[in-house]
Amino acid sequence: MGENDMSDLSDSLFGEAADGGEAKKKREGEWPHMQLSSAQDFIGSDSGGDRVGLSGGSSGGGFEGLGEGRKGRLRFGADELAVVMSHYDVGIIRAIQEFPRGSRKAPKALIRTDSGLYLLKRRAHGKDDPFKVAFCHALQLHLTEKQFPLPHLIGTRDENNSMLQLGGRVYELFEYIKGSSYDGELETTSEGGKILGLYHRLTKDFKSEYEPAKGTYHDSVMVKKTFELIPQAINKVKGDHGIGRMKELEELSDGLEEDYLSAGLKGKLLGMDDWPTQVVHSDWHPGNLLYRRGRVVAVIDYDAARIQQRVMDVANGALQFSILGGGDHPERWPAYLDESRLKRFVRGYEGVRDCVLSKAEVEVMPWLMIEALIAESAIPVAATGQFANMDGAAFLEMVGRKVDWLKENAERLVGLLVE
Repeated sequence: MGENDMSDLSDSLFGEAADGGEAKKKREGEWPHMQLSSAQDFIGSDSGGDRVGLSGGSSGGGFEGLGEGRKGRLRFGADELAVVMSHYDVGIIRAIQEFPRGSRKAPKALIRTDSGLYLLKRRAHGKDDPFKVAFCHALQLHLTEKQFPLPHLIGTRDENNSMLQLGGRVYELFEYIKGSSYDGELETTSEGGKILGLYHRLTKDFKSEYEPAKGTYHDSVMVKKTFELIPQAINKVKGDHGIGRMKELEELSDGLEEDYLSAGLKGKLLGMDDWPTQVVHSDWHPGNLLYRRGRVVAVIDYDAARIQQRVMDVANGALQFSILGGGDHPERWPAYLDESRLKRFVRGYEGVRDCVLSKAEVEVMPWLMIEALIAESAIPVAATGQFANMDGAAFLEMVGRKVDWLKENAERLVGLLVE
């Protein structure tokens, strides 16, 4: 597979791929999520407090430039914006500002009108299949009817369609919700688990005439193909083609592959492939939740929604809410998880009616967490030789240490969650 194939694979499993050179600054101890369709798409900079759009005081009218922006980021054209917005009844437009967040292939703009704030998005090529988009929109409309917290889609003026198709392109307009990011506290961690439980309860019986996206981090044939690409991808960036260096990289990649296969086998032996399936979010991490006063006011990014076992979401969410980072130097990151956050996330989830996990589901969680951790890390490194702006080899070595910790503590973590 080539680099473009790897990007498509990353999209299919987790939403948007890592945007290498445009990594966002992370607060100390935060895991640098691969998915960039995160709350940063809606809340802007990393400054503290409540945030709206690009900044708390976004101002200024007009729109700069056409075509490609910095580092190849696609941008709306002024004429394009005028035509697209003419299809919506949102009042008089007061200001339009480029919103350079998330995938470089999907331009976004913050629209300020006399009726409020909106976010306009043009779907990236390859992510604009109208039938796949229709599934995501049907799901969001279902959740809206159930009063689940999410940004509402804005329908077109004439047909009240949730997507606008013009010139072979697909556009979406969302309402804009004020909120702040996850603060790492136990209360907000529990809230993250509770809202996932609510999501699962509301989507358990959801049916759609449209087919969702496919792909999963568990026992994925496509993920297995990434490991052989890692050594060359890292060397392409580092320029060290010595035999000794290649051998080290091959051993690193082979070790992660062995751990990935072993963890997948554990899941199979526990019978999870035969468990009931339903619509899952498939991208549940702190960056996709907006908070206000400790409560989730919006869950965003439904592009990765698909049919899987619910524990796939729970395991990945528990990992994302409990994993610890440490800046731009992965060699300094701790191997262990924050066990208090892990427990509170799961307790929050199980506090929702019909969301108590079976013992078998809890037993499979450490192994799914290993699979998710390896898949999320190996895919972008195989595609770019790096993880965001970090050295690919150093990052994967850190992942290996975290995987070792999970393997060594799997039984104890299960006991922690079932007690």
